Amino acid sequence: MSIKISPWLLVFFCALNSALVAGQENTPAPSDEVEEVLVVGEQPGPGVWKISKGEHVLWVMGTLSPLPKNIQWRSGQVETLLANSQELLMPAEVKMQISFWGKVGVLPALIGVKNNPDGKTLAEILPANLYQRWEHLQQKYMEHDKSIEKQRPIFVAHELFNKATEKSGLVPNDFVRWRIEQIVRDNKIATVRPLVERELKNPSSFVKKFKKSSLDDTECFAKTLERLETDLDSMRARANAWATGDIDALRKLPYADNAGACSAAIIDSSFAQAEGLSDLNIELRTAWLGAAELALTNNASTFALLPMSELLSPDGLVAKLQAKGYSLDINP
Repeated sequence: MSIKISPWLLVFFCALNSALVAGQENTPAPSDEVEEVLVVGEQPGPGVWKISKGEHVLWVMGTLSPLPKNIQWRSGQVETLLANSQELLMPAEVKMQISFWGKVGVLPALIGVKNNPDGKTLAEILPANLYQRWEHLQQKYMEHDKSIEKQRPIFVAHELFNKATEKSGLVPNDFVRWRIEQIVRDNKIATVRPLVERELKNPSSFVKKFKKSSLDDTECFAKTLERLETDLDSMRARANAWATGDIDALRKLPYADNAGACSAAIIDSSFAQAEGLSDLNIELRTAWLGAAELALTNNASTFALLPMSELLSPDGLVAKLQAKGYSLDINP
């Protein structure tokens, strides 16, 4: 039996999204009103990038999350290209191999997995000024919940981020994935998911070690608060630019790494290093690049999904393929 787990939050055994971003500290408090108007109705999205090797083509669509709540994404270009492709290439994932009895045995250990070690609260582990900023944002975006005070900062940051973006008219991009999956089913297209595999022979012991370990996630917490204090307008602008296919605006808008300090809190921790998890990021990128090159060799047409940052970044996966000699055409 296997379990697929979000790569950045592998050690939590929870399906959390990596919607946490890096930035600067000591930022001003947010305004109370949302001024940016989000686009609504049917929108085409950002188009595709064309990566080619001779007559073989890899079409790459950049995804973004969160997106405006009230849009209906539909792209005739994407539907046609995907329907005429031999494969859909997904982002790389971590696959944890756990035996049936291992999965059953780990359930009791998962109780309290989100909580701080030694029963400490946020007020006890966070600097006073950071805790005050948290209280302000909690009152603005979340219902009062005493139990959340016992949780690790990284979990609290994730919950706060989701609540704040939802209240600002932004939601995860699930509807894009659902539409892509529908096209794949209708056209019986093969789906390729590059995997980095790990085997947990004693998952209960693994979780217990994590519960006792410390994470340097105060920076993750601070940078998440800062994003909500200063970056909501940019988030809405990026979401609008993605929905309307405005690539120039996406390039010009400041773009933060959605994994950022929060993924580092896990991957760089002594716990992750002891468990052999610190190289997962490199392995995931290597796995995707290998799958992309194989697809370009074997298929006349392949369609791929990647985070928008991987298309726009000079160090992104698309840039790495271009550096290997593949031709790149943006929004052909």
